[in-house]
Amino acid sequence: MLINCVAYEGGKKLADIQPGDIHSFVCKPECFVWVAMFEPAREELEAMHREFDLPDLAVEDALHGHQRPKIEEYGDTLFAVLQIVEMVNKDLNIGEVDVFVGRNYVLSVRSRTQHGFLGVRERSEREPDLLRHGAGYVFYAITDSVVDRYFPVLDALEVELEEIEKRIFAGQNNRAIIEALYTLKQKLVTLKHATSPLLEAIGKLYGGRVPYQCSRLQEYFRDIYDHLVRLNQSIESLREMVTTAISVNLSLLTIQENEVTKRLAACAALVAVPTLIAGVYGMNFKNMPELDWAFGYPLAIGIMATIDIYLFYRFRKSKWL
Repeated sequence: MLINCVAYEGGKKLADIQPGDIHSFVCKPECFVWVAMFEPAREELEAMHREFDLPDLAVEDALHGHQRPKIEEYGDTLFAVLQIVEMVNKDLNIGEVDVFVGRNYVLSVRSRTQHGFLGVRERSEREPDLLRHGAGYVFYAITDSVVDRYFPVLDALEVELEEIEKRIFAGQNNRAIIEALYTLKQKLVTLKHATSPLLEAIGKLYGGRVPYQCSRLQEYFRDIYDHLVRLNQSIESLREMVTTAISVNLSLLTIQENEVTKRLAACAALVAVPTLIAGVYGMNFKNMPELDWAFGYPLAIGIMATIDIYLFYRFRKSKWL
């Protein structure tokens, strides 16, 4: 569906226009058209294909979606695929926005996410001096908004790790914690897949041969690049912390198992000594010493009790019990 179709001139909004009127504005040197679409049908995107003379391969990518983040040049058109990562009920929702940037137009095609770019449009319209840069600045504003949305997701994952660490050191070392840590690691990998390819792509927009759409905006794209570098470093640090948490949890589980083993061994020792003595005196040989002695039975019981008390004392002292 079509969200917006607006014409701008000299950094100011001219009017909301119909898709059929686009050609009459893009032909003007000082005008550009900004079109936003959400999960358009093939017919709707084909109409934009004809209006803007979009590259066939890029249009196919936008129709099928699920593309790796990238920025490609097709003649006079810049085509970008950006992944939108959102936290929904502690799960990650992966959306996508495909952006076509030409000399006098910007077309954004959004899918699998309800959070659009109306705020970006409003902010851009409040800054006519920047909007005067045309389609290149709109592309920067959309990309900057997508990258800024990664930071709250990363913060939420950090909070999730802190909560899991509290459970670990509270003694709740069980299979559920291991599963939670691996789930968190998978989320970080998903976020990494969204940011890492974009880091390489944005690096081409401010250094070396810069596409003409971005030629006057290198410092803005360099700022996005810096944000992506910081994001990737934070993601890597968090992944290392998750790996460390998994190791700590497994170590604590091993320690707990060792404690249980020691307690079982101590209990077995307390039972083994009386069993040994009782076993010897239960063999019923005729010439066993003290077999007919009146105090033999109480003496055997006393020896058993004395040895067990001594062992119990030593085990408690060694913290085995």
